[in-house]
Amino acid sequence: MRIALVSTPFVAVPPPAYGGTELVVHALSRELERAGHQVTLFATGDSRARDLRATFETAVWPPDPYAEVLHARFAAEHISRGAFDVVHAHLPSLLAFAGGLPAPVVYTVHHDTSPALSRFYERVPPVRYVAISSRQAALARPSPQHVVHHGLDPDLYPVVGPGGNAAFFLGRLSWCKGPELAIDAARRAGLRIVVAGREHGDECPDRWAQDVLAPALARPHVRWIGPAGLTEKRRLFARARALLAPLRWEEPFGLVLVEAMLAGCPVIAFPRGAAPEIVEDGVTGFLVGDVPEMARALGRAAGLDRRAIQARARERFSSARMAAEYVAVYRAAVADRRRAAERAGAARATGRAAEGGWTTLAQ
Repeated sequence: MRIALVSTPFVAVPPPAYGGTELVVHALSRELERAGHQVTLFATGDSRARDLRATFETAVWPPDPYAEVLHARFAAEHISRGAFDVVHAHLPSLLAFAGGLPAPVVYTVHHDTSPALSRFYERVPPVRYVAISSRQAALARPSPQHVVHHGLDPDLYPVVGPGGNAAFFLGRLSWCKGPELAIDAARRAGLRIVVAGREHGDECPDRWAQDVLAPALARPHVRWIGPAGLTEKRRLFARARALLAPLRWEEPFGLVLVEAMLAGCPVIAFPRGAAPEIVEDGVTGFLVGDVPEMARALGRAAGLDRRAIQARARERFSSARMAAEYVAVYRAAVADRRRAAERAGAARATGRAAEGGWTTLAQ
């Protein structure tokens, strides 16, 4: 198939550090090409791809909605002049141009529930919507037709480390992610904790960053290292007792959970969002209800089989599995377009036949 893959203009593909959507787009692009498909990637100019198209030379950060619209218009114009079988969008703005595209559009919903975007989706041309978890699909409006869990290239994490006596938190330092809860759980378990990530301007309680997060990061058992790239993540997963994810929100997926498990690192998470779909309790980690239970689970995590965790993650969350499921969605979208064209052709033929009965005037 000839596939137009439209990423965001906010982070390069693959991302140098933070960027879950862009990491998934990179994994999908590579796996589709390995399967013999032709992929054109619409991303930023600092991205890496065999066939790359860009209107912005470098990533636009912080995210700018007007930049997203310009990026989407650029992609739509090029797609209109191309010969693609399907368009796979990973940003909402492209949907506004979907009605004028010569190929069917598949759209992956990467965000949590948003009333404003739900209203937008109700007004744009029809596309095939894909959720990234069953929990996200249950909350989304309109309801997506498909669920495809994210996947990554298992070769990103080829080695299983021995673990160690430190917990690990990886992600943006936002109230919804609960970094200070992870820090408290490690303290209760008598362990050090490495925190990798940077602050984001997400919604949070008043003065949470100053009065809660900052003092937590300054605790003596905490080592805050800022954003972590792939090499650093490999090292930290290998030496961590477990990755902690004390979620306060209905996270649509949680790619860092998969990264940890692909490295053989157990995950201890609150059962919010997609976490119950990702973490198999007692096998690849633990689902816990509060901070004291998370602290106790840190003690049990040392007894889990890290090689078995990696094997299970490779089985469930590989990029090959993800790509195969998306190809099935693409084929369904192409079949939709073909049936619509056939119905339109039949309607035109019926109209012409009906007109044939009115070729003479009654006297």
